[in-house]
Amino acid sequence: MKRNKEETKDRIIGAVGKLLAEAGFQKLGVNAVAREAGVDKVLIYRYFGGMPELLRAFALSGDFWPTVEELIGGDLEGLRKKPMPQAAATVLRNFSRALRSRPLTREILAWETVERNELTEVLEQVREDTSVRLLDEIAPVAEQSRVDIAAITALLGAAIMYLVVRSRHVEVFNAVDIGTEEGWSRLEAAVEAICESSLKA
Repeated sequence: MKRNKEETKDRIIGAVGKLLAEAGFQKLGVNAVAREAGVDKVLIYRYFGGMPELLRAFALSGDFWPTVEELIGGDLEGLRKKPMPQAAATVLRNFSRALRSRPLTREILAWETVERNELTEVLEQVREDTSVRLLDEIAPVAEQSRVDIAAITALLGAAIMYLVVRSRHVEVFNAVDIGTEEGWSRLEAAVEAICESSLKA
């Protein structure tokens, strides 16, 4: 019985992602999700409480947004031993690769640039919570630097997000091929150079 419940919940969460990627937030509602998942809408309220809670469950599922552990690379102590520029570059590289490995996330991020409502705010809050947790985890490394690490990594992270979204339909951006691994290797090297020059102790 418990297995069936978990499978149903997973199907409902999966339906949220599919609908978001295809039609954005305006058509996302309990009825649409229930139809896509092939379940009675009563189960959405029973298992999640409503759309905001369901969207939060989707955002926390790991399918949408990379976890702190994924961004760290699974080795917190190893990351903390690195100098701040290298630690930041590692996290940003992992962030880039995580977003590029999630086609669904790229579509949802694109929709978010043109729509804003209470549901987009739920996803934004999950992302912000992840960033805060990440900064807390690498606080010992951050203490090595006198610069505004949060602001610098926010700029670089935003640039990565923008290029990831653009790569859905654009192959070249400013003479860099953002549709290939070679192009992204160039960008990762650039991020590393920026971190090295701006985050020195």
